[in-house]
Amino acid sequence: MKMTLRWFGSKHDSITLKQIRQIPGCVGVITTLYDTKPGEVWPPEAIRAMKEEIEAAGLELSGIESVNIHDDIKIGLPTRDKYINNYIQTLENLGKEGIDLVCYNFMPVFDWTRSDLAKVRPDGATVLSYDQALIDQIDPAKMFDQMESSSNGFALPGWEPERLARVKELFEMYEDVNEEKLFENLVYFLKAIMPTCQKYGIKMAIHQDDPAWPVFGLPRIVNNKESIQRILDAVPVMNNGLTLCTGSLGSNPDNDIPDMIRSFKGRVHFGHVRNVIHLAPGKFDEAAHLSSDGSLDMYEIMKAFYEIGMEGPIRPDHGRAIWDEVSMPGYGLYDRALGATYLNGIWEALEKSSK
Repeated sequence: MKMTLRWFGSKHDSITLKQIRQIPGCVGVITTLYDTKPGEVWPPEAIRAMKEEIEAAGLELSGIESVNIHDDIKIGLPTRDKYINNYIQTLENLGKEGIDLVCYNFMPVFDWTRSDLAKVRPDGATVLSYDQALIDQIDPAKMFDQMESSSNGFALPGWEPERLARVKELFEMYEDVNEEKLFENLVYFLKAIMPTCQKYGIKMAIHQDDPAWPVFGLPRIVNNKESIQRILDAVPVMNNGLTLCTGSLGSNPDNDIPDMIRSFKGRVHFGHVRNVIHLAPGKFDEAAHLSSDGSLDMYEIMKAFYEIGMEGPIRPDHGRAIWDEVSMPGYGLYDRALGATYLNGIWEALEKSSK
């Protein structure tokens, strides 16, 4: 297991590589080219510069999150092959730089959804929160404006303004895309890119839907054990794997996360580890990584990762806003550093107890 932290680049992040380097046991960062648009080819020189900046700080570029997928691919429009070819070229450019992990998602329109980006807890910390009753009152076309207004002035990961400026148009484009069609389009995409992934040893790691149920009537196809297994079976190549996100899967208390980790041994390429607390059906808050602070057993989750011989990167995913830090919601330094140290402590105990 390699402990990492997500980093949004020197232009967009309040956190520096120097600070990340000081987190005990943190060896790398997960990042992306944040000034590229979905469907564009990533220039080799930009990839190289990004990698060199990270390595100069004493860290490794452990993976990309994300190479975003153009909507024409998800919808299955005639233009999708052009954008798939661009995606393949980007993968080739990454592979030539020795970058072998790409996290991505296949969610329509919204990459993730919350009803509150700064819900105040009794201790004064704030967290990301989801309440389906509140979401049901929101006009999807105004969702981005509502989220942006509480983002502390930072860009929100996965919410590209140029795409979300056309939310109404995108909803119309997805009108005839049901779960089966979205699944077929995902398989088409994966089959097209797998030869390149195999050539360069690139592991494609699909992220689960967040939350793990349909939002605004949009289809969801990566949200439980059965749906994930179907994707892995449809393209039975080891390069076709998972970003196992405990928070996204944990939004649904019916998901047995340790069982899923063990069941998908060999196909779990990346781990997002965070805690949530279930408040009611369709209602949850994100929590500190400590097991007792939420509804997930983080020891059992890390034990499952350990038992499958997890060698890829894991990162503490999201965090509370604590100690008056002002940062991108969910991505401050302090609580994620605490989370990384806590998860590393569990891992050390697992290693020592197995000897």
